[in-house]
Amino acid sequence: MKTLVLGLGNPLVSDDSVGLRVAAELKPLLADRPDVEVGEDYWGGLRLMERMIDFDRVIVVDAVCTGAAPGTIHRLKPDDVPTQKSASAHDVNLPTALQFGRRAGVHLPKNEDIELIAVEAEDILTFSERCTPAVEAAIPHAVRAVLDIL
Repeated sequence: MKTLVLGLGNPLVSDDSVGLRVAAELKPLLADRPDVEVGEDYWGGLRLMERMIDFDRVIVVDAVCTGAAPGTIHRLKPDDVPTQKSASAHDVNLPTALQFGRRAGVHLPKNEDIELIAVEAEDILTFSERCTPAVEAAIPHAVRAVLDIL
């Protein structure tokens, strides 16, 4: 089973960089697993769908804003992705990107083989190289959540 772990986010915006940070921590931990590819991206929508092509399973790590306590880890399926208060366009576009790709006949993982590890953001509007303290503290837990899935 070929798995993609994809951290999403903007490296210049505080909590929106959390997916990238988690992916960076996972790379050395998964380097000896030829069945797992770890990548980072800051594009959403159809670009996200393109990255999933030919993988059997995908784990996406991103920031969301649902109103939960900052640093809360959410484990979601594509149909459960919050659409009202999302931190970025990445997660909002995941279900739509999957629909487009499947209608076009692209080989994508089934919804049950896609997981979103979403970290509740506190600040997605400030340019900063570091996440806020609550989100920073959640990074090891998000790494653990990905490893538990694998």
